[in-house]
Amino acid sequence: MTVADLVIDGFDRIQQVVHGAVRGLTEDQLAESPGGATNTIAWLVWHLTRVQDDHLADLEDAPQVWTERGWHDRFGLPFSPGTTGYGHSAADVAAVRATAGLLTGYHDAVHDQTVEWLGGLKESQLDRIVDESWNPPVTLGVRLVSVLSDDLQHAGQAAYARGVLLAR
Repeated sequence: MTVADLVIDGFDRIQQVVHGAVRGLTEDQLAESPGGATNTIAWLVWHLTRVQDDHLADLEDAPQVWTERGWHDRFGLPFSPGTTGYGHSAADVAAVRATAGLLTGYHDAVHDQTVEWLGGLKESQLDRIVDESWNPPVTLGVRLVSVLSDDLQHAGQAAYARGVLLAR
């Protein structure tokens, strides 16, 4: 297994959890907060996909799928195109309404771009500094693990929220 295969496997697992979390749910269910003012499934999936899109596009010096392939317009959310969800309020979370098909469509488009870029990843690239604003500076390897970790946590939260909603 190459380093590319390993990282791609991680992103494949996120995609599987995302699909399972939204499968068969209505737009209203996806937008329902399972605990009052908690994150909704729609927001969690949108946010984790936005983070992956934003961070990996930056790493590969490529345009974001969100803005370059029309997803921002398709979602029609009341946020600026660069928003990824960091710092969102409960009202912002509630504003994210989307169908399962829209959420997985965007996620799959980002996943495809991610896998295409990662297919050429070499172990020797992992030590490249990608962000000098931290101490110590962030390497490509650390950033990839950070995105994988964040996305998998949010995908798991979406799967848990699904269980809570369906148990009612």
